[in-house]
Amino acid sequence: MTTTPSRRAAVCGRPIAHSLSPVIHNAGYAAAGLPGWSYSSFECVEADLAALVAGLGPEWAGLSLTMPLKAEALRLAAVATPVAVATGAANTLVRREDGSWQADNTDVTGMVRVLRDAGLKPAPSVTVLGGGGTARAALAAAAQLGASAVTVVTRRPAALTELAPAAAALGVTMLSVPWGRAPETFQADAVISTVPKGAGDHLAGEVPWRDGTVLFDALYDPWPTPLAADALAHGVPVLSGLDLLLAQALSQFEQFTGVVPAPEQAMREALLRAAATR
Repeated sequence: MTTTPSRRAAVCGRPIAHSLSPVIHNAGYAAAGLPGWSYSSFECVEADLAALVAGLGPEWAGLSLTMPLKAEALRLAAVATPVAVATGAANTLVRREDGSWQADNTDVTGMVRVLRDAGLKPAPSVTVLGGGGTARAALAAAAQLGASAVTVVTRRPAALTELAPAAAALGVTMLSVPWGRAPETFQADAVISTVPKGAGDHLAGEVPWRDGTVLFDALYDPWPTPLAADALAHGVPVLSGLDLLLAQALSQFEQFTGVVPAPEQAMREALLRAAATR
């Protein structure tokens, strides 16, 4: 009797107990007929990531990284994709044949995928709300979609300085708008909100929505946010953090397992069921 070799992957970060990534990936393994595969989670801070990675055996195919590990994951990798280097962040480590790790940023891949699926036109005008790590991914997604300039609206002036290296590496010009003028920037083809829970709530009712705009609100708990609900009430297509969570996981799944395409429908259904019970 032969046994199926075990293969493993996991998501790492802190806090991590809330993560829906195990639900998504394990559903994918089942749907793809990969009985030896399992996906778990590790509570981990930056100072502990190097030791955790070094201690992983050959059965480990990959890791998903969330906050606060994305910059540290990039530093640990032997090689990295251009988009991971440009954004200065990696949410994915893939085991290479020689045992070393390759870093990627599938948040960018995911954003591009969902925005294209929503019908966003080529070379769109893009507004990004926020200046953190997800904003870097949004800049990269805008660049891949053909935008040469991106309007960035931040609450902290220093955030623009922090984003500048990524924008330069991506070949994107940033157009700065102060936070108090945020409603004026919603005339773009795509508005990508990367701000924390509650930070954009006051914009609901203040935004002059127009036909043709797509709102991508990277939050998903609670959902809908007041901003997303306002957009939906005006007939504006809305993408959520759950859409991004799934889309970035599809790319990770394919890189970890070699199964292409990933079983998207099964992974989506598992995610939505789990999210509905939160």
